[in-house]
Amino acid sequence: MRRAAIMLLAAPLVCGHPAAAQDAAVLKKDMIGQWELATTERSKTCVVTLKGDTTPQGLKLELEPSCAKALPFSKDIVAWNIRGLDIVRLQDAAGEPVIDFTEVESGIFEGVRQGEGVYILQNLAAARSLAKSMDQMIGDWAMVRGNGQAICGLTLTNTDTGHDDFKVFLKPKCDPIVAAFAPTHWRLDHGQIELMSDKGETWQFEADDNAQWRLVPDSADPLLMVRQ
Repeated sequence: MRRAAIMLLAAPLVCGHPAAAQDAAVLKKDMIGQWELATTERSKTCVVTLKGDTTPQGLKLELEPSCAKALPFSKDIVAWNIRGLDIVRLQDAAGEPVIDFTEVESGIFEGVRQGEGVYILQNLAAARSLAKSMDQMIGDWAMVRGNGQAICGLTLTNTDTGHDDFKVFLKPKCDPIVAAFAPTHWRLDHGQIELMSDKGETWQFEADDNAQWRLVPDSADPLLMVRQ
C-alpha cells in the first residue's frame, strides 16, 4: 500500500513534464521578432531581433549597430535561449548568461545585472508606443487642488539625469508643500508619472478619467497635475 501511495503521488509530477515543455516551446515561439532592450526609463535603448534559427551557441539573434555604445554589456551577447519554463536568456559564446529575463507583465520582461541595475526587454512596437507617450509628457504642467486652485507650475524635460530619469524644474512661487518636496527628476513608470526629489522622496500620479493626473493614494483634498 505504501509503495502504491508513493507511485500515485509521483504520477502527477511525471505527467507535468510534457506541459512544461509545451510552455517553453510557446514562449520560444512568442519571443521570435523584434524587441527593445533598454534601461528602465528608456534613456538607453537597443533593438534586438530574436530568431528561431539554431547556432552552436544557441538561437540566433541580431543586435543593431548602436547597441554596443548604448549598452556596453551587449557586446558579449551572441545568442539567446529559453531556460526552464520562463527565463529568456541573452547569452555569450560559452552559453553563459549575459542577462536573464522573466516576464513581469504581458510582453514586458525584466532582468538584473549585478552592480548595474534593472533592464527591460519589451516588444519593439509597444516600446515605441511608450516612447510616444513619454514625448507627450514633456512640457509645462500645473499642480492643481481639487477645487481648481493652481499651487505650482513645473516643467518636465527630456534631459537625461544619467540615472534612467529626466530633469524637472519648478517655477517660482510654489505652494510650500510642493516647494518642500522640491522634485528634481521624473519618469514614466508602469503608466504612472513619478516625481522624485534629491532627498529620496517620490510622488506618484495616475491618469484619471478626465485626462488629469492624480496624486496617489487619493485624499479628500486631491492634488492633480494638468497640462498647460
